[in-house]
Amino acid sequence: VQLVESGGGLVQPGGSLRLSCAASGSIFSSATMGWYRQAPGKQRELVAVIGGNGITNYADSVTGRFTISRDSAKNTVYLQMNSLKSEDTAVYYCNVRLVPLNYWGRGTQVTVSS
Repeated sequence: VQLVESGGGLVQPGGSLRLSCAASGSIFSSATMGWYRQAPGKQRELVAVIGGNGITNYADSVTGRFTISRDSAKNTVYLQMNSLKSEDTAVYYCNVRLVPLNYWGRGTQVTVSS
């Protein structure tokens, strides 16, 4: 399974971006798909995840601003990011997990700056 992220870039504070992650290969519909991020000098942290049943979980810092969704038919997970802040600047990584399997994308840079 390979994960390819897209949609990152430079955006001004208050702006929006939509990240996509397309998975090649077989992904079970019950797999948990999600987004993590890592800012310079910090540990990788959870942003949002969505289970095969559609249940979502968000980091407190993005609740109300970010929305995760998935299209199981396309093996794709999305992250709609609104009201972006400078502290959202990080490399965003896509993750697909179905224990014991755990896959990561290479990441896409999101920079929020004026």
